[in-house]
Amino acid sequence: MVKAVAEGHGPGRRSLREGLPATLVPVIACLTMLVGLTAWTTAGAAGSPARIDVGVGRVLLPAAGKEGTTAFFRIANTGDSDDQLVGVTSPVADGITLNRHERAGEEDEVTRTVTSANIPAGDFLVMTPATLDLTIKVKTRRRVGDAMPFVLHFRRSGPVDAVAFVVRPRT
Repeated sequence: MVKAVAEGHGPGRRSLREGLPATLVPVIACLTMLVGLTAWTTAGAAGSPARIDVGVGRVLLPAAGKEGTTAFFRIANTGDSDDQLVGVTSPVADGITLNRHERAGEEDEVTRTVTSANIPAGDFLVMTPATLDLTIKVKTRRRVGDAMPFVLHFRRSGPVDAVAFVVRPRT
């Protein structure tokens, strides 16, 4: 093998010099990215994922002869990343929609169905009749004090089991 190199048949100094820049470019790019990611993580920018906690909810007692009612939850996000409530299901409800209430003038209010609700990192969302609520169609008549199971579905955190108790309106 030494003989082949001496006769010019193997890689020489010229081909090594030509190949060196092609090798250094990806190595320098990888090192630069590694330094950048290390700095980002050290500064705390990488953060932790969303951590969702759902408090005990309340469901308003449906009016006599009505199947529809409203439910409310308090949702806390103790993580460092935002998350979104994207759906709610319950084995005791035929349908559940998420509704946002907004002021449209001094005395008017507009209610619209929405597909999601944001839960900012390190913050919480409190559902109220004036902000956000769940409209549900209950399968069977409920009484004050009854517990109703729910599953709240989040974009990043996945499903979270919750319970809500039936209460009289305005309590």
